[in-house]
Amino acid sequence: MDIVSIQKADHQQPVVMRSSYPQKFSKPVFKKDVPDDSFKYLPAPKPSGKYPYHLDLESIDPVPDQNKLAFHMVGDTGSIRTPDFQKLVVGEMVKQFEAAEKTGYEPQFLFHLGDVVYNHGEASQYQRQFFEPYQKYPGPIFAIPGNHDSDINPDSPVRYNSLDAFKAVFCDTERRTVSFSGNAARKSMVQPNVYWTLLTPLANIIGMYSNVTKFGVVTDEQRDWLVHELKRADSERPDKAMILCLHHSPYSADINHGSSMPMIELLEGVFEETGIYPDIVFSGHVHSYQRFSRHYPGGGHGSGRVLPFIVAGSGGYDELHPVAYTSDYRFKSDLPEFEGINLESSCDTKHGFLKVLLERTTDGITLTVEFYTLPHERRVEVGVHAALEDRLVLKI
Repeated sequence: MDIVSIQKADHQQPVVMRSSYPQKFSKPVFKKDVPDDSFKYLPAPKPSGKYPYHLDLESIDPVPDQNKLAFHMVGDTGSIRTPDFQKLVVGEMVKQFEAAEKTGYEPQFLFHLGDVVYNHGEASQYQRQFFEPYQKYPGPIFAIPGNHDSDINPDSPVRYNSLDAFKAVFCDTERRTVSFSGNAARKSMVQPNVYWTLLTPLANIIGMYSNVTKFGVVTDEQRDWLVHELKRADSERPDKAMILCLHHSPYSADINHGSSMPMIELLEGVFEETGIYPDIVFSGHVHSYQRFSRHYPGGGHGSGRVLPFIVAGSGGYDELHPVAYTSDYRFKSDLPEFEGINLESSCDTKHGFLKVLLERTTDGITLTVEFYTLPHERRVEVGVHAALEDRLVLKI
């Protein structure tokens, strides 16, 4: 895989930094003295489909061009306080679809990176935080669960299990009206499990489930499944790209979470064990946009490889998570786990979404990731207002 080009928005001008000015981290950070919340772990529900938990996109929405596929990606959209920013994001995605309709570049679906509903994944919140904001989105919506989707409200008058509502919306056994959707036109999705793989003509999109805790937990059973899926997807290269998605961000430089050591140990351990690396890793959890490049040194399985890790958690939750300043004593970045990892681009002041484009030519597959931001006015006007903030092009 080669990084063909990296572009930033035209309005981003170089800034001369002086040593007296506060500077933000340009590498991932680890947040010090974070309380252990492993006690929050909750068992996942039983799968609704059969192992190895595959769903073919063609069975949901046929792909008109087998050599071209575009889709949206977003994370952390719900909000218990106000859905205004979420509605702005959805509105811009809809406008983008309409502007590209019948060109072959219109997004065919939305892949959600988790935290659809805050704060405790309750069925009563889905109408306001999901079905109503997305009622005009033209394509199917797939998702992996976030920690808030998985949590349980201890004060709820209605007893429920972790991911009961998420499973009813996204992991049903047939497509039908969801009882708590407010009779929405959008039917339930038929994902076979809370961790699963979306099969498309141009990519295998592997979606993981990282549970309720602040930094995530993955069971041994799911780890074994991940190894299996990496090997299976690798066998389809170079005809298909391999995209890995999880909610908890392995690498982050933000002030709220920082990086997740459990997710770093999990992924880097599996990559080293199998000698198989995805083409790109997407995550949410952190409410900002960050693009990291992970440079693997010589001598290992990933020798010479550069693997992009993208955080896309600014999809609508009203509070954004800024990148930490180097003067903030609560964080450190001088860890061996962060060697060879650089923060190439970030946006922590605006909400936004991703558009991913896969194109196959005689030279192979090109994967293009674009991050769009929107003005921070809480209104929806005629015309497309989303602005291209960052662009990454990979030759698979």
